[in-house]
Amino acid sequence: MTLKKKVLSLSLSSMMALGTVTAVAIPASAVGNGPNAGNGSVQTSILHTYESMVSYLKEQDKKQSAMDLEVIGQTVKGRDIYMAKYISNPDNPTVLFLTQQHGNEQLTTEGALDFIKHLGTGKTKGVLDNVNILIIPMLNADGAMGDVNFSLEDYIADGDRHLTRYNANNVDLNREHAKDIIEMEPEAKFLYENVLEKYPIDYMIDLHHQGTLSETNGELVSGSILYPTNSKVDAEVVEKSQKLGAVVYNTLEPKGWGHIGQYNGGSGANIGRNGIALRYGVSTLLFEMRGMSDHYIESYALGQKSNGYLIKQTVSTLDATVRAIADRSIEKEDTSFWDTLPTQTNRQNDE
Repeated sequence: MTLKKKVLSLSLSSMMALGTVTAVAIPASAVGNGPNAGNGSVQTSILHTYESMVSYLKEQDKKQSAMDLEVIGQTVKGRDIYMAKYISNPDNPTVLFLTQQHGNEQLTTEGALDFIKHLGTGKTKGVLDNVNILIIPMLNADGAMGDVNFSLEDYIADGDRHLTRYNANNVDLNREHAKDIIEMEPEAKFLYENVLEKYPIDYMIDLHHQGTLSETNGELVSGSILYPTNSKVDAEVVEKSQKLGAVVYNTLEPKGWGHIGQYNGGSGANIGRNGIALRYGVSTLLFEMRGMSDHYIESYALGQKSNGYLIKQTVSTLDATVRAIADRSIEKEDTSFWDTLPTQTNRQNDE
């Protein structure tokens, strides 16, 4: 299959810093109903490479006294998997932010990197005293770099590389979570052995991207959320997960540029939000942002004109979450909105 390449029309380079992203004027319709798929170039050259991400993390580690940088393991191709840690008190509640289980879903990674920089500023003064934060900004580095053992010739993005959902062995890492740890793909295995088994995690947001055509009430969503839906997950864990969703929904929906739907996801224990909640009692939330960074299906990838607001959406999500956990306001969140939150339609299951 040969798909027409797009032409570069807008650079994101001036938006990469958090302050720049948050200052961008975004039309009220920008997230919900445009730009449409194919409107603007689908570029990868403007995204962090694995190498530039590592340099960025090491630079922030030197600048931030509260931050520790840990290598939790290696990918199939031998790339170190990094985790940024902010642990001031072991007794604090701990939240894990996980991005790029799927290597072609990178704008959440760009947002996570901006958020790490944000944590080193005075804007979060006092927050880090009351919450522990773990951030894995690129679990599937081989897929993100297109360094895989299968062909990507049908992928549509322009730029220095292609990005793919799968790891180097052509395995979907977000379908590994029901296996015995020793049988998992390396990236998932190290996530379990050196993070989930090691740290007492209370909350997790698993950040993904979906296709571009999901909608509720006739309006395209900027993202969709879902708590654990496996019937064996403890009811209290589900309720706390729904409260986590309430923080995200109440942060983004009123802004005017966000439109949040309920994700139409499966209940299998092999999916991260279900398997991790089931195995460890972690309250988990899936957040599927709109549009992917690359794909062989044209309607799944969103032109780069949309990158700025999706990065902003990620930063807003992470910031609101840590503040709500730090001041314990998350415990008072009303979960009744889930009863009326429409489930999105008109898409395939991309989780």
